[in-house]
Amino acid sequence: MKLLIKGGRVINPAEKFDKIADVLVEDGKIKAIGENLEAAGAEVYDATGKVVTPGLIDLHVHFREPGQEAKEDFESGANAAAAGGFTTVCTMPNTKPAVDDAAMVRSLEKRAEDVAKVHVKIIGAVTKGQEGKELAELGDMIEAGAVAFSDDGHYDQKAKVLLNAFDYLHTFDKVIVNHDEETSLVEDGVMNEGHRSAMLGLKGRPTVAEDIAVARDIMLAEYAGSRVHVAHISSARAVDIVRQAKKRGVRVTCEVTPQHLTMTDECVNLFDTSTKINPPLRAQKDCEALLEGLKDGTIDAIVTDHSPHAQEDKDREYIYAPSGFPGLETSLGIMLTDLYHQGKLDLTTIVSKMTCEPAKVFGMDAGTLAVGKNADITVIDPELTWTVDEKKFYTKGSHSPFIGRELKGKAVLTVVAGKIVMQDGEVL
Repeated sequence: MKLLIKGGRVINPAEKFDKIADVLVEDGKIKAIGENLEAAGAEVYDATGKVVTPGLIDLHVHFREPGQEAKEDFESGANAAAAGGFTTVCTMPNTKPAVDDAAMVRSLEKRAEDVAKVHVKIIGAVTKGQEGKELAELGDMIEAGAVAFSDDGHYDQKAKVLLNAFDYLHTFDKVIVNHDEETSLVEDGVMNEGHRSAMLGLKGRPTVAEDIAVARDIMLAEYAGSRVHVAHISSARAVDIVRQAKKRGVRVTCEVTPQHLTMTDECVNLFDTSTKINPPLRAQKDCEALLEGLKDGTIDAIVTDHSPHAQEDKDREYIYAPSGFPGLETSLGIMLTDLYHQGKLDLTTIVSKMTCEPAKVFGMDAGTLAVGKNADITVIDPELTWTVDEKKFYTKGSHSPFIGRELKGKAVLTVVAGKIVMQDGEVL
């Protein structure tokens, strides 16, 4: 198949390329990038007035397989990814059972190959059953194709076990992705600890719980000379801890979600459990610190932490509802609406943090538009206005704090390995 994407503004941060150009795709690869390209027999997509980028990458999604397919599965999750402009996603291992051995990694890779319209990469568990007691089959999972390791959803309390994991994975140059909140400080907490939690009478999760955990894990990785990636960073102090560690040469990276960048704990409403996430929405000063961290390079990636739940699970009292909501179909729109169009973040930075930089974190051969590379491409209309409607979601999750919002900016074409998998909002 030949595809010619004509006349768009091509932004490829990995190559510092930003100009009007055509992109020619042939046999799943990028054949040429330049002006006034022609290709006999090619399907032509007019990208005039639009932005052509490498396919978006999400390092942190929950597709719920195996064991929780009522919430999401690889097919519905991948469709949601395609709808949102993502061509590669990395799925977390906190499933039932946890992804903690090579056989599970291989079976999920086969499942993705069979049903997913985008590339699905598998993250393995650090410890068996994610119980924090004994290392999982890390080497075998690497051989099977695991791209990273995480006990996400759990904080590994035993520093010795985590240090052993860092020591082991140093040999393979693989990264551990840590959910950083000191457990003893957040037990039963359901939102950020502060004025708003006091007003609502809800038990809080203090930022110091995140700060302590981030500091500990960075020190362990520094001691081992290994790589650590802080998942969904949310506190101002934690951002600065990462910043100072990078200056010391520690091999630390981190990620942030659109919701932590653009929403605060003032958005928490007892009658809307979609705002219950983990870590929780923080204060305005934290949002400002996160944005500054993106600008100065402290924060490496923008992720969704796509976490759909069955409707009956979320439709409960705030304190009993599970944390998380689906984000793949709204992530880009929120970033463009609340940050780019408000003049808070330039388009190149957004594209970089959603393509080449996350690819670098996990060592993936993706996130760039270069001749000979896989043709994973996203076309964005930054001026397109649309309203978030859960009835049009491809994900099984229906709870989102963004439902009903009018957004400006959306992916209008998703190309995976040279094949169009989404056009004008419709997954093909």
